[in-house]
Amino acid sequence: MIDVRRAFDWLTAHQNTDGGWGETIASYDDESLAGKGESTASQTAWGLLGLLAADGPHGRAVERGIDWLVRHQGPDGTWEERLFTGTGFPRHFYLRYHLYRHYFPLMALGQYRSRHDAAAGTAGVEREG
Repeated sequence: MIDVRRAFDWLTAHQNTDGGWGETIASYDDESLAGKGESTASQTAWGLLGLLAADGPHGRAVERGIDWLVRHQGPDGTWEERLFTGTGFPRHFYLRYHLYRHYFPLMALGQYRSRHDAAAGTAGVEREG
């Protein structure tokens, strides 16, 4: 059986003080670095997607993660991400998937809004803005 609570607890325990999530590629060489690193847009979105699936849109960790994404979104609606967040072959080469920094945050924000609206009973209601 999948232990969702354990995964939820791991995600909340590894949230950075700035509200985002990140993990250094050095974690492949040193397992004590798992879940530790500078916050990135894609990794923050992955953390949020996990928390949203496990516990819905409410909770301090989700609010802080959403706030991180909104604060780091550029004027053109995109996010910068200079760190490698993909693995080709650990310890040999790493990848920068250029669209991860865009579509995963958009997925997380969309899931947040959809779940928040459903919980509030406002799904499908038109809004300004």
